Amino acid sequence: MIRAIILTAVLALSAACTEVQTAADRTGRKAAQAAVTEVIAINFPQVPKPLIESFTGCVIDNAQAVEVRELAKASIVGIDDDTVAVVRNVLSRPATQACLRDRAPLIL
Repeated sequence: MIRAIILTAVLALSAACTEVQTAADRTGRKAAQAAVTEVIAINFPQVPKPLIESFTGCVIDNAQAVEVRELAKASIVGIDDDTVAVVRNVLSRPATQACLRDRAPLIL
């Protein structure tokens, strides 16, 4: 009986942690959008202005958690060469390229 209670408590805590992690990830990705948009607008002049939002979305969707944290931080402290490198790295991934083909098929 006690094991069942402990197991139930552990599962409940685990579910709560997952919800907190998901909320934190969502918040970080939203914060990172400003930095990614700025990097694309300034450092990728070949991207047409109407497609910057699509490019930003694809970068955010395909960035790893550590990259999202770096990009979110850059939206507060400012863009630097490391920020540009992160965006360039995410853009080079096959999954990001597929996302761009889906969202912006006229240019790719």
